[in-house]
Amino acid sequence: MDISGNTIFIPGSTSGIGLALALELKARGNTVIVGGRRTELLERIAAEHPGIDTVQIDTTDATSIASAAKQVLDSHPDLNVLVTMAGVMRVEDWRDPASFLASAESTVTTNVLGPIRLIAAFVEHLQAQPDATIMTVSSGLAFTPLRATPSYNASKAAIHMLSESIRLQFAGTSVKVVELEPPSVRTALLPGHEDNEHAMPLDEFVTEVIGLIETRPDAKEIQVERVKFLRYGEARGDYDQVVETLNGTDPHGK
Repeated sequence: MDISGNTIFIPGSTSGIGLALALELKARGNTVIVGGRRTELLERIAAEHPGIDTVQIDTTDATSIASAAKQVLDSHPDLNVLVTMAGVMRVEDWRDPASFLASAESTVTTNVLGPIRLIAAFVEHLQAQPDATIMTVSSGLAFTPLRATPSYNASKAAIHMLSESIRLQFAGTSVKVVELEPPSVRTALLPGHEDNEHAMPLDEFVTEVIGLIETRPDAKEIQVERVKFLRYGEARGDYDQVVETLNGTDPHGK
């Protein structure tokens, strides 16, 4: 993926990593469309950041995805990058089905079915572009589990394998599949996480991501240095120690 000259749709980008990435990509000379559920946030983003386009979308709703895709493509027929950013993360206790089942179903709908539906909505258009990118968003927790968030971990592992698989199918086409693998980042994804001293500051994360896109335009996985501790524990042979360290510093599983 080139760092500039793209038209990029990022559903799920009204806050956190998504919004920060959208603003940086806009500053690098891209046309950026921000998607989200809450109209008041979209209106605020449009007012505070002239040149950013917005579209309402609920990635848990197939009808909403189809409607938003039509709106985006009607307004931006040169769209060539889709970033499947939308996601949720919840603490669950799987020892009690009454406490986790609804959360697990919602997490899988948002984090797995949402990206699948988004890709389905845009894939024909992207294949018709001379140079296109699907950027999926997994997590370091796809490779090392956080005790407190089983469904989130599993959903991101699914996104990793989905990315690996569809990349094989798009080989030889104009569509690249790039997987963004964040570590723990200081956002509101979990309550109190914005102040987690063990998480990476958001601005540092996005700056490093933009630098990697710029210097490694053919990368299959976008990995900041901090995520490699989680990503490669099994390959290094210290997986058990990585799991212990990760969970020993997590306040949500206490």
